[in-house]
Amino acid sequence: MTIRVLVADDSRLSRRSVIKALPPELEFDISEASNGKEAIQLLEKSDYQLMLLDLTMPEMDGVGVLEHLTGAQRKPNVIVISADFQPEKQRIVMSLGASKFIRKPLDKEELAMTLFELGYL
Repeated sequence: MTIRVLVADDSRLSRRSVIKALPPELEFDISEASNGKEAIQLLEKSDYQLMLLDLTMPEMDGVGVLEHLTGAQRKPNVIVISADFQPEKQRIVMSLGASKFIRKPLDKEELAMTLFELGYL
C-alpha cells in the first residue's frame, strides 16, 4: 500500500533529511511544501494520509497549518518535527490535532516508532 505523504518545511535540506529517514519497507508517494500556505494548497488539492510538518516556516507557520485543518473533514495524521520543543508549543500543536511531536534533529528510529504507533508499520 502506498502512503501519500506531504513534507512541509522551508528548508530543502530538512525536507530531504525527513524523506531519507522514512522507512524503506514502506512505499510512499511524497509531495513537498516550502511553507504553510503551499502546504494548505496541496492539502486542498489532494488527499494525504500523513503530513510531516515543521513549525517555523515563512508565510504561514506550522501552527497556522494546524489551525487551518481544525474542523476540516479530511485531514492527514500530522507529525510535527521541530527544533522548537518548548512544552507550551508542544501543548498547542497537540491541542490543534497533531498526532505526535518529534524533535529536530530528526531521529530515524523515533520516526519509525511513531509511524508504528500510528499504524503505518
